[in-house]
Amino acid sequence: MITITFRSNSLRNNQLPQRPDQLINGWRIASRPHTWRPPTDLYELDNRFVVRVEISGMHEEDFHITLERNILIIQGNRQEISERRSFHQMEINFGEFVSAVEISSPFDPEAVSAEYNNGFLWVNLPKVGPKQIFITE
Repeated sequence: MITITFRSNSLRNNQLPQRPDQLINGWRIASRPHTWRPPTDLYELDNRFVVRVEISGMHEEDFHITLERNILIIQGNRQEISERRSFHQMEINFGEFVSAVEISSPFDPEAVSAEYNNGFLWVNLPKVGPKQIFITE
């Protein structure tokens, strides 16, 4: 089971930003030097937003998903296989990772769900429809 944490308070001054990195004058600056970012998609369907993260070799309990206002933060640690080896090519990232996406439209935080299947983490954020307000006499 994947747990999603909700944070409503703003960040304190001594906390790191929850974004994995930031762009300053064209240079990408990592807020956490040994953290990497897995490929992440954010797309919109008629009734929900979907965040899809490509991250194989994990278990559901390895993910930490946090919603802070309209920012979805996905963190974890993909463990490397501990065997002695000499690399000739190395392209697969291991260790701590973080991916943060901003959801630009209203969604229902109480109905957010996540599923990990076939190397992809899927987070569904149902949209909030307009509310109709009735006037009583």
